Amino acid sequence: MDDFLRLSADTARFGHGAPHAFSFGDDGRLLWFLRSGGPTDPLAGLWVLDTTTGAETLLADPRVLSPEPGELPVAERRLRERTRLVAAGIGSYALSGDGRRAVFPLYGRLYAVTCDGVGGPEELPVAGPALDPRPNADGSRTAYVADDALHLVPGGRISPDDGARWGLAEFAAAEELGRARGHWWAPDGLRLLAARVDESALPRRWFADPAQPQLPAEDFAYPEAGGPNAGVELWVLGAGRPVRLAWDAPAFPYLSDAAWETDGEILLTVQDRLQRTVLLLGADPATGLTRELSRTTHPRWVDPLPGTPARLPDGRMLTAADTPGGAARGLAVDGAPLTGDGIQIRGVAGIHRGRLLIEAGLRDPSEQQVLLLDPDTGETTALADGPGVHGALAGAGALLVTSADADGRRRTLHTADGRRLTPADLSAPLPYRVVPVLERVTEHGIPTALVLPRDHVPGRRLPVLVDAYGGPGYQDISAEPVRWQAKQWWADQGFAVVTVDNRGTPYVSPAFTHAVYRGFSDVTLEDQAAALTALGARHPDLDLDRVGVRGWSYGGYLAALAVLRRPDLYHAAAAGAAPTDFRHYDTAYTERYLGLPDEHPKVYERDSLIADAPGLSRPLHLTTGLADDNVHPSHTLRLSRALTDAGRPHQFLALPGVTHMTPGGTREKVMAQQLAFFRRELA
Repeated sequence: MDDFLRLSADTARFGHGAPHAFSFGDDGRLLWFLRSGGPTDPLAGLWVLDTTTGAETLLADPRVLSPEPGELPVAERRLRERTRLVAAGIGSYALSGDGRRAVFPLYGRLYAVTCDGVGGPEELPVAGPALDPRPNADGSRTAYVADDALHLVPGGRISPDDGARWGLAEFAAAEELGRARGHWWAPDGLRLLAARVDESALPRRWFADPAQPQLPAEDFAYPEAGGPNAGVELWVLGAGRPVRLAWDAPAFPYLSDAAWETDGEILLTVQDRLQRTVLLLGADPATGLTRELSRTTHPRWVDPLPGTPARLPDGRMLTAADTPGGAARGLAVDGAPLTGDGIQIRGVAGIHRGRLLIEAGLRDPSEQQVLLLDPDTGETTALADGPGVHGALAGAGALLVTSADADGRRRTLHTADGRRLTPADLSAPLPYRVVPVLERVTEHGIPTALVLPRDHVPGRRLPVLVDAYGGPGYQDISAEPVRWQAKQWWADQGFAVVTVDNRGTPYVSPAFTHAVYRGFSDVTLEDQAAALTALGARHPDLDLDRVGVRGWSYGGYLAALAVLRRPDLYHAAAAGAAPTDFRHYDTAYTERYLGLPDEHPKVYERDSLIADAPGLSRPLHLTTGLADDNVHPSHTLRLSRALTDAGRPHQFLALPGVTHMTPGGTREKVMAQQLAFFRRELA
């Protein structure tokens, strides 16, 4: 590997040493976070910053607690995969109600530590490899999961031994619905709300490491499109007889959120299978009875909006509400629109000084600003509205603002008394200052970006590399500088790097996002091709007779789709972890957009790549991780088999032990192979 690829691998794509996973505690006096010891240190420790003194203290060092790094329990490894957590060491922690005590798992062991660090971390006794620990309000007891059961320390097993999985989120919730946890303490510290997950009806999927044939294969339950979902229930445990919360689960099978509002009320958010209706329910923990508090509907699907639905402090209901015509993502209070077309709401980050803390787009879709929004008048006050991507976290009057732009990344802590502090960032400086050429093209106003070699001389024709994702839920063109480092590296290898956020991707408008309803392939490829052609007309140095396309996951699907269906425009493709047939992808993601396979078989047939295999006429490089439990390797293997049966030559790279996230430098090694492929095929 060259210097950039080696640096990217050694620094976990410039993430090692950066503070992350922030939480406020002790009424805003403390800021907890995780951070490793430097740019090439992969082991994150638990830190706390005292806002009164500005002092940072390392409370838990994984090297001290576990000098010989252990193996992650299978359940935790899969939970980290669902939440895209690549760091080693301490991967997560949870705070007590007062924010003065934290608990965390480490290689299956369980630890607790106080904010003053007196006595160091205390190891707690566990019944088995522990994960997802949660302390109660005063930190006197901790709930955790071991071997699919919910336990207390001190105490013991609290969940029944009934063959179900207790206390964890099921695959669909963690991967697609934004809920990564499965148990919640009541404010009284005596009762637990716990998810019971029955996966007995789900098909099993397997994967093995052929490089280690002596090891047994792993299996897991996977909710395949059109098939059964896991059965999810909520139970109140720990005080008297267990109480099951009652809602119409057959009509609303997806539980996307839950929390205790008070000792006497639980709030939960449920969705129907096609995600056209989202209900916020209030539940009585004593009886299990629920009542509807708010209802959000959309004729296609309700796009998740973080922080909604929710109850405001005065009791009114805050919900997502697109503006008329689908021009902007907005908010409503008790059903009355609060925002208009001039602001694209991306999330509600909390309450700060009596107003809503909002993350939103005001100008270009590549940027994000932070605002305060008055829930009575709709008036906004900018907190961070400069160019770039800004986010925020609030706690008891304190505010942490994160900012990223072409000049780098910054985190500023605004204390309740008006001071400013900066948590130390030990990550490696970004090697490139990238300012991509951003343009909106075609009648749809499709966002595009162009990155040229740093030594490019105008008039020199360049082969084009389309480096894009293109799928729902992810925006490729963002002012976040880390996003552009690898693209600049590709450009410096002699390519004009083009990125297109076609319709279906987020943050342009709801109508833009909903354009892939009942079909991915046509809209994705139409927009990608039209945008590339438009850029070629505007920038004569782009040689559209030499166009390569690469991507991972949905981007891998896009890459293979491009050469299979538009070989006139795309001349070579490198497709990684591509979902080649959405009939074999998961329920919650796939059905949201495509519907049920039995009801829309032609949609699934049109979006499958398998039938296109005999028509391949361009070079195609396929890659898959053999331990990928998200896009199972069978997707790539099915396409490869169809190509082989049709006599169509192609390249195939199988990565033993590699998951969907390609950790440990795998992505950079694959990039090096892809570079050789594109240089050869686009010469």
